[in-house]
Amino acid sequence: MYRQNVKKLNDPETQYAFAIYLIQAAQEGGTGGESTSGNPSPKAGNGRSDSPYIEKVQTSPQELLSEAKHILQKLADRAYPFAQYYLADGYASGLFNKGKEDYGQAFPLFVAASKHGHAESGYRAALCYEFGWGCRKDPAKAVQFYRQSASKNHPGAMTRLGRACLSGDLGLSKYREGLKWLKRATESADVQYNAAPYHLALLYETGYGDDVFQDEVYAAQLFTQAADLGHTEACYRLGDAYEHGKLACPRDPALSVHFYTGAAQRGHPAAMMALCAWYMVGAEPVLEKDENEAYEWARQAAGCGLTKAQYAVGYFTEMGIGTRRDPLEANVWYVKAAEAGDERAKHRIAAIRAAASGGKPMEVAPPRPGTKVKKSHSGNEKTGQNDKDCSVM
Repeated sequence: MYRQNVKKLNDPETQYAFAIYLIQAAQEGGTGGESTSGNPSPKAGNGRSDSPYIEKVQTSPQELLSEAKHILQKLADRAYPFAQYYLADGYASGLFNKGKEDYGQAFPLFVAASKHGHAESGYRAALCYEFGWGCRKDPAKAVQFYRQSASKNHPGAMTRLGRACLSGDLGLSKYREGLKWLKRATESADVQYNAAPYHLALLYETGYGDDVFQDEVYAAQLFTQAADLGHTEACYRLGDAYEHGKLACPRDPALSVHFYTGAAQRGHPAAMMALCAWYMVGAEPVLEKDENEAYEWARQAAGCGLTKAQYAVGYFTEMGIGTRRDPLEANVWYVKAAEAGDERAKHRIAAIRAAASGGKPMEVAPPRPGTKVKKSHSGNEKTGQNDKDCSVM
């Protein structure tokens, strides 16, 4: 019925909305060619295959995508900017080409939509010019399109212009203009473009030039703004600040764990290891000690390739901390860490080989000075049993 009603109209907005609906239906249905209508197939109808309420021909996700693409192309040919952008984004993401990016098709559509005032398309065209996606690299053209979108208050374009002016990228070297763009981008930052407050916070954290004086309190506020918008590194920096009392923040285990968790859930390996350390020692009454949880976070960090996490997983597995004891698996993790240059892992491998050949029994390597991670609710160093558990960090 939706399709039939759309066909009766010649309204670009309605046709565009229907194309987006088709794409969403295709994505919900997957790529295996199954029905996306929600109705059972005729063969599975238990005698109801001739029912007028069951579609005789089921539409596959690929067919829905093809139909949506056809509608978007017709609208793009009529210079409808939203369709031009969505079609370009579909080519760039591989949506319309079985996962294979096609910037050759996407780039001219981004440019076309930007000429009709579409700010996001102007930003994407600028990226194409900067990195040579679907066109030759042209820093001057990139700046032109960044400025075009920044003038429409696009936070991503303003952030890139600001950083370029401060770092000298793209042939720009205008310090005060860079600050202006970063500040404007910070005011307009959103979930998709959340980096501006983070980068501005870095400047206020240490001070920058003649115009930005060191202001750790304001830096913490900016980091918080970025973290609330989902910026991974800002979450990590705040977790570290509340753990150690940096950036004029109080030592607060609850907030430290909160921000570390935000970063870890977005794939930040160092935040995963920081959580591992918190769970190893606990922070009553905020966080109970949980060796199983500590092991799981270390395992995730190790899976991301973090060297000290690979050593930690090897240690946990060798000693049976938070997981079953398995010297063979521990050796696998030690080898990975050793190949990345971890000296403690090399020591443990040597000890394991010595024990396997009938030499001196294995002993836990004494921690090097400064390698312990000690956390407590008060922020003071912990002593006793928990220190031993954290010597692997």
